[in-house]
Amino acid sequence: MSARAVFLDRDGVLNAAIERGGRPHAPDAVEQLAILPGVPGALAELRRAGFLLLVVTNQPDVARGATTRAAVDAFNDALRAALPLDGVYCCFHDDADRCACRKPAPGLLLEAARAWDVDLSRSFMVGDRWRDTEAGVAAGCRTVFVDLGWRERRPERYDAKVSSLPEAAAWIIEGGAR
Repeated sequence: MSARAVFLDRDGVLNAAIERGGRPHAPDAVEQLAILPGVPGALAELRRAGFLLLVVTNQPDVARGATTRAAVDAFNDALRAALPLDGVYCCFHDDADRCACRKPAPGLLLEAARAWDVDLSRSFMVGDRWRDTEAGVAAGCRTVFVDLGWRERRPERYDAKVSSLPEAAAWIIEGGAR
């Protein structure tokens, strides 16, 4: 039987995003890694419920020249050392690249699903931006929007709206996974 997974956006869901003008941005360095409250416990609960934990994250600052792939990889390595994650999948492109991996395209989820034999119809995408929920819908997952009040386009489609990963985990485990 194929596995179930919770696909997780990175910045704003697992770790604190850097807010600039009401919009979230990725931290610039490992030293800025701040795991959000309740995240380790929420991930442990999801793991106990039988879910793989797979991060899918857009990191366009690489394409924009604002950071390097090595810096993003170092950040992801620190995140994996701090949290029980099964995999981290990154898109390093910007919108102009029109790639299949930049959310809202489902490419990262599809790649991870192939690698881990995931049944997307029994899986979830948890994110704090419209791109996350749209990618989840496009991949065939149920979606959870973590509403952090960013001043930007809001998602139009999602199965649940919460304010944190612990709330998302509770919804998935208590009813969303049925």
